[in-house]
Amino acid sequence: MKVRCMIIDDEPLAIKVIANYLNQMNDFELVKTCNNAIDALNYLKDNNIDLIFLDINMPIMDGLSFIDSLETKPLIIITSAHEEFAVKTYELDVLDYLIKPISLPRFIKSLNKVNKVLNHFKGIDMKERPFLFIKIDKKKMQKIYMDELLVIECLKDYLKIITTTKKYIIHETLSNFTAQLPMDSFIRIHRSFTISIDKIDTIEGNSIEIGGIRYVIGRTYIKEVKERILNMSI
Repeated sequence: MKVRCMIIDDEPLAIKVIANYLNQMNDFELVKTCNNAIDALNYLKDNNIDLIFLDINMPIMDGLSFIDSLETKPLIIITSAHEEFAVKTYELDVLDYLIKPISLPRFIKSLNKVNKVLNHFKGIDMKERPFLFIKIDKKKMQKIYMDELLVIECLKDYLKIITTTKKYIIHETLSNFTAQLPMDSFIRIHRSFTISIDKIDTIEGNSIEIGGIRYVIGRTYIKEVKERILNMSI
């Protein structure tokens, strides 16, 4: 089932940018746009929305007042040209804060946060498999299922994403990418490698074997890696 999205913004160009991004995402559906918060509140009375992209500075009612007025809150991502409201909005439990102009890579990271939260609430028996999107060229986002990830390898300014079926090269840092992964399923074992814990075949000395390939565990990581893996096997 697609994530039902709403955009609330009084700037037509801002709405257009986010709408264009969402149209590239197979698992997200833009169902409503509003240029003020009152229209949005009226729509929400009779319709379900999973995710709202919300501007702060708007006529009639600002974004912060809109959040305060909600009895039941969907996931909310702030889209603002002003950084000074960030602390206040996090006190209101918004999921993310995007500064305009919003780049596509930053937008994708935000959607990956949405997927992580929604997958968590679906529970272990969820019908939808956890996934994230990676940007594989200027216009194309690739959906990657978490249970197919094997190894993420750092190649200077790029990453090699190794799955059970394919390999991808993306422009990203290992730290940022690892932060998007569930901590109970993935672990960084080296400054150049993050691996899927349940895909480990063997552990021998200071190395791990996955899919017939051996990966060295870095000296600064070896204690944590072995403790976590051994604790999980008890």
